[in-house]
Amino acid sequence: MRRKLILDVDTGTDDAVAIMLAALHPSLELLAVTTVNGNVEVQYCTENSLKTLDFIGRGDIPVYQGCPKPLVRPDFPVPRSLKKDDGIHIKTLPLPPAVSSKQDKNAVEFLIETFRNATDDIVLVPVGPLTNIAAAITADPDFVKNVPEIVIMGGAHYTGNVTPAAEFNVWADPEAAAIVFSAGFAKLTLVPLDATFQALVTGEQAKALEDLGSNAGIAASRFIAQRIKGYDATQPMKISGAAPVHDAVCVAYLVRPDLLETRHVNIVVETQGMHTVGRTVIDVNRRGNNEPNGHVAFGAQADIFIEMLMTVFQGGRRDHD
Repeated sequence: MRRKLILDVDTGTDDAVAIMLAALHPSLELLAVTTVNGNVEVQYCTENSLKTLDFIGRGDIPVYQGCPKPLVRPDFPVPRSLKKDDGIHIKTLPLPPAVSSKQDKNAVEFLIETFRNATDDIVLVPVGPLTNIAAAITADPDFVKNVPEIVIMGGAHYTGNVTPAAEFNVWADPEAAAIVFSAGFAKLTLVPLDATFQALVTGEQAKALEDLGSNAGIAASRFIAQRIKGYDATQPMKISGAAPVHDAVCVAYLVRPDLLETRHVNIVVETQGMHTVGRTVIDVNRRGNNEPNGHVAFGAQADIFIEMLMTVFQGGRRDHD
């Protein structure tokens, strides 16, 4: 049986690769995509998601638009208008306009109803700020017990990417992240920068994806090339001319659990610190009194990840623009 999942995204170049991987992998059944304010404003995340699905011939997968701002804050800890352009986040993906349309139902309502009525296990995979998930938890006391597994891209233990202490997805809505990590999900896996920075894609590998000739391969190559340019300019990786594709690592993990090396630890989120707001405090040495509440990935096998991208992105449409 294929594993069923719902992706909660703030699309974004790495989200787009994750969407394509989930939509095309023969072992996965992507039931829906939900969008949230994050990399760009939520309406652009929705349009980018629709464009991505249409481009690979999967416009049949529904897209639901979610929360337009953080759960509590009127904006990010540093207002979006004051954030620097890092060369990685682009408002509109370089793809043809969407033909399909978003669904009328709100993403939070869709998530609550879907998990309440599910007869099979569905994995929830949030790879953007956790606003939609926290809103669902707040609105429905049974939501947490209705979700059998949640795999989250976000957080960092050793290094941040938006501040010295914090990773973007958690930093963008720290109150939402705090709700999610304290909610008591039966099985929670966190895939932070510590893992995704070890699954880098090089420029040569991006070119190999383009050479596949499929729409997915060509789109992924474009997005990864953009990411490499941005990372080289603002946050060079240990391999020159390479970049992480954070969100797609979570999707790959669903098929290949051996992709990641995890530890069962306690995770909390700093919501007040002047210099540390949005930090994921991961208690690797059991210095606190709290029991483990999630499995945190600290290592990733890049070869497994690259091989999966190359294999899966051979398929799908080939009428690229």
